[in-house]
Amino acid sequence: MNIEEVREYCIAKKAVTESFPFDETTLVFKVMNKIFCLLGLDDTRVSLKNEPEKNIELRAHYPVIIPGYHLNKQHWNTIELDGTVPVVIMKEMIDESYHLIVKSLPKKKQEEFSLINL
Repeated sequence: MNIEEVREYCIAKKAVTESFPFDETTLVFKVMNKIFCLLGLDDTRVSLKNEPEKNIELRAHYPVIIPGYHLNKQHWNTIELDGTVPVVIMKEMIDESYHLIVKSLPKKKQEEFSLINL
């Protein structure tokens, strides 16, 4: 996936917003105001949350997947978008990050989320 494909895939998800809260080169995607994806526009890297065990497996299999840059290295991966990680795997990682954040929302936010239509 390239930057635009990642952006389009993320923004199409329910209740997602995008912004530049840190600087003009890091596009941040949030669901219900919680970050699930950081996309570096200048270095073509994406950071996504995942289960710690899965992160170890992904890092062992793909050299371009490293512990999260400036993030909790147990829960976040940073992936170089150089085309070596198959699109299906990238989409699975984006989906997993999104779902982990939705699952971690407080009950009230989860109820609001369930009422939102695409």
